[in-house]
Amino acid sequence: MLANKVSRQKPCHHCMSRPAAAPPDTSTIHYEKFWLYRHCSSVQQRDRQAQKAGQLFSGLLAMNVVFLGCAFISSMIFNHMAITLAEVWILLSILKVLCLCWIVYYLLGTSRQPHAVLHRDSHAGPIWIRGSVLLFGSCSVLLNAFQIGYSVILIQCKSKVDILFPSIEILFICTQALFLWHHSKDCIQVQHNLTRCGLMLTIATNLLLWLLAVTNDTIHMEIESQLREVEQRFAGNETTSCTCPNTTICKVFQKGYILLYPFNTEYCLVCCSVLYVMWKNVGRRISHADISQAKPKFRLQGVVFGPLLGAVAVITGTCVFMLYQIQATGSVPDRQVFVMYYSYYIVLLPLMSVGAVVGTIIHALEKRELDTLKNPTRSLDVILLMGAALGQIGMCYFSIVALVATDPVDLLNSLILSYSVLLIFQNITQNVFIIDGLHRQHIVAAVEAKHPGHNGQHASELPSEEETMAGSKQEETQTSSSNEEDMKEEQNHEGCDQRRVSVIELGQELRKVSLSYIHSYSVLTWKRRALREISFFLVLCNIILWVMPTFGAHPAFENGLEKSFYGYSTWFVIVNFGLPLGVFYRMHSVGGLLEIYVTA
Repeated sequence: MLANKVSRQKPCHHCMSRPAAAPPDTSTIHYEKFWLYRHCSSVQQRDRQAQKAGQLFSGLLAMNVVFLGCAFISSMIFNHMAITLAEVWILLSILKVLCLCWIVYYLLGTSRQPHAVLHRDSHAGPIWIRGSVLLFGSCSVLLNAFQIGYSVILIQCKSKVDILFPSIEILFICTQALFLWHHSKDCIQVQHNLTRCGLMLTIATNLLLWLLAVTNDTIHMEIESQLREVEQRFAGNETTSCTCPNTTICKVFQKGYILLYPFNTEYCLVCCSVLYVMWKNVGRRISHADISQAKPKFRLQGVVFGPLLGAVAVITGTCVFMLYQIQATGSVPDRQVFVMYYSYYIVLLPLMSVGAVVGTIIHALEKRELDTLKNPTRSLDVILLMGAALGQIGMCYFSIVALVATDPVDLLNSLILSYSVLLIFQNITQNVFIIDGLHRQHIVAAVEAKHPGHNGQHASELPSEEETMAGSKQEETQTSSSNEEDMKEEQNHEGCDQRRVSVIELGQELRKVSLSYIHSYSVLTWKRRALREISFFLVLCNIILWVMPTFGAHPAFENGLEKSFYGYSTWFVIVNFGLPLGVFYRMHSVGGLLEIYVTA
């Protein structure tokens, strides 16, 4: 104590020789000697250690569950006699019941405790993600309803598990969608370990459901080929024991199941991404700067050429997809349909790559500050973009090796080779554009308010609101006076005059809307306009590239070139794991591009 007093007195004695206005010298004050500082530091260290331990334990729990489920599903694939699909369904039903118990406990218990949710992450669970959860969840519920109806019709050759498993699946999907819609932004501050374990268990269950959906998609494709053979054998009066009877309701259940099947895989992946962000936000305390940051809203302003070019790409892709589906579903697909399909991609992919490169250059010219705040959602977006792109890139490299080794001079082979190279380049350039855009600071209204002269310069070229309103009022008085004269002269034509007034009012409203849109377009700088045009064009292109493989266009397996080179089993596995990741990549790219459009 005496030593401490002496050490505190020496600086004070030294400061007395200085002028009174000079601040005291605090460089010799050792804060680590104070009890309160040491106590707070130790508490923070213990909190960080407890957080790391909880994350490690919950991660190990999820890893063991995933490995167990993968072992079951792999055993079912390689030895379906020892491990059946019903046993895999039983395991997943147990996991889903455990997840349901935890979700109900979180909704009714954990989240309602005092001081449970002190912070909410504004970046987590954006509206397009939660809307995707509801959309894909609704389609998955309808899918399971079709599966139940199909199993009830074929109850003589189906087991009770075929009805029980979809029923539990419907309950799990509805409860999970409700949970994610209301609590995806939560930064829970109580029961950290239990919440982390519950979230990781739910993530592992969704991953296993996705893996089962992927493997069932392969079985589903084999069933379709068997159904074609069954239909051909029906012409020879041959019957089978378990086939869909020739009734309308059974055909509806069967076709509906086929149509809605891809949405189930997308639902599982989207739920995994939202749950992972919630897991990262457990115990997180958000700073005031992150809370007060203004978030721009989506408005269809400042774009003209992007929607036009994107609409052309969507309409053309829809026509190509329909022609492909009509011709490729036959017993022997025509060679020309593959030429048409790959030619469409060869035209579209360079346009998308050029747009992404130009957008990246504009990002470099803007010199906008980077957003360095801690954001688990943005980090996950980057990981998902890079990881999901590996599915398409891996398939393309396998195709390149197979085509170069066989006959690259052939027309169809050269088209597939060009398609593979362009797709790799497009994925890389689009990832660079999206990731670069996600790490930049948002432009808010306060920044625009610092440059009123720039906006006023553009606004002065257009008629002001007062002039527009005055002109509209003058037109209204003129039209009303002319209508009064017409009503005096022709009282029998009141209905026609009312229609004329309504048409004039409609024209005035359209004029106001067009003037406001032109004003919003002219206010933006050329860099922001270009970014919005490019991002909107890429959004529409990624949507059509998501629709085509999602609803059944699988030329990578149906053309037979890579399949003959690698063998049926090997290429089947490559396509079956690469194609769902490619579909998820397109959907996730739409979200990143929409954020770039909004923040441009």
